Amino acid sequence: MAYIYPAPGVPTKQTVLTIEVEADTGNDALVIPALQDITVNAANDVFTWTQLNESAKLQIATTSTNSISMNLVLDSDVFFGDGTSPSGSASLKGIFGMSNSKDKIEFSLYMGDKDDGTDSKTISGVGYITGLAPTVSADAPVWVSPITITVDGEYTVA
Repeated sequence: MAYIYPAPGVPTKQTVLTIEVEADTGNDALVIPALQDITVNAANDVFTWTQLNESAKLQIATTSTNSISMNLVLDSDVFFGDGTSPSGSASLKGIFGMSNSKDKIEFSLYMGDKDDGTDSKTISGVGYITGLAPTVSADAPVWVSPITITVDGEYTVA
């Protein structure tokens, strides 16, 4: 068995999240820096019912609700866009611009290497950026924001 070990601070083993605008034919992927944490949610909905001849409720899995949520320290170019990249690209729009214009995005999350040094899995899909809520305080003097990618459809694992 080999555990997935993202090895914070080791560049070749880190968890990497890339985002691009789905309609962008230039495939300009924006690498999201300064991630503090990531949660991959794959929650199946369940339909529950009761029957007169059963002593317990019956259930069946239905469609799932998938999302990726994270917190990150804001980088100006990544959050607001760099202002120099091709029109319609993720780098030009930034996270805020893609969320504000409701762009459908493609994402890819490399989970880091296994503890034996071999490559781990990548989770990818399409969705929308939601849940931006940048905050700053005297105790945390850098801007930090939660971000959620609501997944349209299923994850792809490679």
